[in-house]
Amino acid sequence: MQITRIRALRGPNLWTRSTAMEAVVHCEPHEGDYRTLPGFEDRLRARFPKIGALHPHGADQRLSLAHVLEVAALSLQAQAGCPVTFSRTHETVEPGTSQVVVEYTEEAVGRQAMEQAEALVRAALDDTPFDAAAVVARLRELDEDERIGPSTGAIVDAAVARGIPFRRLTSGSLVQLGWGSQARRIQAAELDVTSAVAESIAQDKDLTKRLLHAAGVPVPLGRPVADVHDAWKVAEEVGLPVVVKPQDGNQGKGVTVNITTRAQLEAAYATALQYGDEVMVERFLPGHDFRLLVVGHQLVAAARREPPQVLGDGVHTIRELVDIVNQDPRRGSGHGTALTKIRLDDIAIARIAAEGLAPESVPAQGQRVVLRNNANLSTGGSATDVTDDVHPEVAARAIEAAQTIGLHICGVDVICESILHPLEEQNGGIVEVNAAPGLRMHLAPSFGRPRNVGVPMVDALFPPGQDGRIPLVAVTGTNGKTTTTRLIAHLFTAHGWRTAMTNTDGVYVNGRQIDSGDCSGPRSARNALAHPEADAAVLECARGGLLREGLGFDRCQVAVVTNVGEGDHLGLNFIHTVEDVAVLKRVIVQNVAQDGYAVLNAADPHVAAMATSCPGKVIFFAADRHHPVMATHRAQGNRVVYVDEGHIVAAEGSWRESVPLREIPITRGGAIGFQVENAMAAIAATWGLGLPWQTIRRGLAGFVNDSDNAPGRFNVMDYRGATLIADYGHNPDAIRALVQAVDAIPAKQRSVVISGAGDRRDQDIIEQTRTLGAAFDDVVLYQDACQRGRADGEVLALLKQGLEGAPRTRYVTEIHGEFVAIDHALERLQPGDLCLVLVDQVEEALAHLRRRCGEAAGTAGAA
Repeated sequence: MQITRIRALRGPNLWTRSTAMEAVVHCEPHEGDYRTLPGFEDRLRARFPKIGALHPHGADQRLSLAHVLEVAALSLQAQAGCPVTFSRTHETVEPGTSQVVVEYTEEAVGRQAMEQAEALVRAALDDTPFDAAAVVARLRELDEDERIGPSTGAIVDAAVARGIPFRRLTSGSLVQLGWGSQARRIQAAELDVTSAVAESIAQDKDLTKRLLHAAGVPVPLGRPVADVHDAWKVAEEVGLPVVVKPQDGNQGKGVTVNITTRAQLEAAYATALQYGDEVMVERFLPGHDFRLLVVGHQLVAAARREPPQVLGDGVHTIRELVDIVNQDPRRGSGHGTALTKIRLDDIAIARIAAEGLAPESVPAQGQRVVLRNNANLSTGGSATDVTDDVHPEVAARAIEAAQTIGLHICGVDVICESILHPLEEQNGGIVEVNAAPGLRMHLAPSFGRPRNVGVPMVDALFPPGQDGRIPLVAVTGTNGKTTTTRLIAHLFTAHGWRTAMTNTDGVYVNGRQIDSGDCSGPRSARNALAHPEADAAVLECARGGLLREGLGFDRCQVAVVTNVGEGDHLGLNFIHTVEDVAVLKRVIVQNVAQDGYAVLNAADPHVAAMATSCPGKVIFFAADRHHPVMATHRAQGNRVVYVDEGHIVAAEGSWRESVPLREIPITRGGAIGFQVENAMAAIAATWGLGLPWQTIRRGLAGFVNDSDNAPGRFNVMDYRGATLIADYGHNPDAIRALVQAVDAIPAKQRSVVISGAGDRRDQDIIEQTRTLGAAFDDVVLYQDACQRGRADGEVLALLKQGLEGAPRTRYVTEIHGEFVAIDHALERLQPGDLCLVLVDQVEEALAHLRRRCGEAAGTAGAA
């Protein structure tokens, strides 16, 4: 067994809507059924007893080692605590080769699980050791390191529950919620609207206390100190006991409370200096430690925090008792668990020493041993929910404190005897405010009711009814994708939206190109949706990106499938048939929003069949309104777009709206059939989004199919009285559509300049020139700049083969170099002729043609 490739599918994909690892696995003939391998399953289960059933889908047929790999990769993640359930093994047409797909929640974990699953299978084959427990432990540790922390996770979960999309911007806690101009960002429990000034104030404990005191909020007396002697002076001024802590600190680090002697103060001062350059001394307030969580103008949760402690049993030492408490599965080493393990470190040892105890002491039955003076969860403390007990006056003081500092999300630390009474009545006070407070104590308290505090935080970012999304149209198909994408984007712009667009030419936002090259994949889609100026998005989704990584979004409002035809790129990446192409293109239809639309070509049976996969509604388009699919759909009261008496008509029930073809320049009055189809698809998509018809008409009239608006898409030019047409047609379906289009344009003599992409099948390359040989007098063949795996001259030979016995072509020549071939064709042109140039290097070839046409126009003007 050999894994030849592993790749991460980071969005909805061919197999599932979940993120998944896809591995290409080759098995030797004798590995085609694991049950024929003597002792293999016994050795496998001896190494990993919890692997589960090797027939995950209840299958009784022959199962290869690829299926075992699938089960092992899923089981390893499940044992590590990852919430994964989906897996699949698909046998390809290549003998012994399968695609193994296994869901993951964290990419690094999924990849490592696949690699370790391979190691497990190999160990069972070779009868070598494999420590499954150690592997699962490493996967669990990696998952804890990689996954979003509990505070950020709570906010993200609340956003997802409201249908708000999210994207993790870093490996840490910086997350974007929403798309484009509607997007907001959070970092842990901190909102993007919170100023750096407010955060800075919260970190300066002395300044915070002075501002709160000025606002009438009760706080303990104290100030920053210059040295340990100054610290003792302050302690005497405010009165013992006191608290010593770093002026800029968090998570209770370096904090020592209830100090009653100078020796204790000196030790606490040294501890505080380890966590900050400046140290504060303030009056110690007796009572319990409470954390109040304020979001906006409301108190959303409160917890009473207890310091880390153990309860004696008269048998075990303090060290043993700590170990017993740390066996609680809720306790971990980081922030990924509900509680943190208790540390028996120098601070804890000093704390128990004050009571005459040591780590090896055996406390009496029922004796409470406190291991730290502070009650932070990050140092092993516990929490009890007291939200329902907070006195309104205490809540008001907490909200006032948050607003005084300027924090939209604020953790307010209160010390008082009881949260049931106002602070002023019991000499309680607010000792600290925290930006980006930890939420664990509220999400999963040790005792009491959990509070879903992520919900009010998301509500503070997105008012009810808003989901942070912008109108999103996804476009796919074999031909016409880029023109349709550009036309929809043009209509959006006419509507006043700042539009993000991705296609095979680049990424554009609000009319400005921000990336170049083939940008029809998920990475470009994510970048477009992250741009702050995007009010709407139109994303071309080509096969390559779908196969390589899946979609760059979770769902779209409108999905457009222009056509499938005979397919393209067949034979690559296990896509061998037109049916395979259709299943792949169907992915965007499967991910339409429930209130959205799929815009489907009714005349293409593979596309029309996708309607049953759409979670939303369907708009069919086709030139022939009497097509059975169109007629049935309209009879059911659904939306259709068709051509009737020189108009594109949109109809729903008895309602009709029409646009004259003569007012849609790219169709040349309806003469170019494939452009009529592209226009119908664009009209249907914008209709599905609810754009006004006046805007749609105006936008269609203003879209000119030149090399600026739609480079390489039937760009028409004049060269000395001859018609030049430049197009990027590169498969048999596209060539046939182009031939049909140019047939509608009168010409004395017709010539074509063509190359062929080496990554197409032989029959596809041959079919292109076979079609052209029946429609053109002259054929100029040139070799593509990139042969894509073909030998030198191989593509030209296939193109010539397609011209054998051509009924019309009388002149054929081979030329090396695209621009040389173009110039040769131009030299043969006479006024009234037509030349179709099938460009390869689109931008460069168009620039060359424009320059030649400009030179010709200049010469004619001079004459």
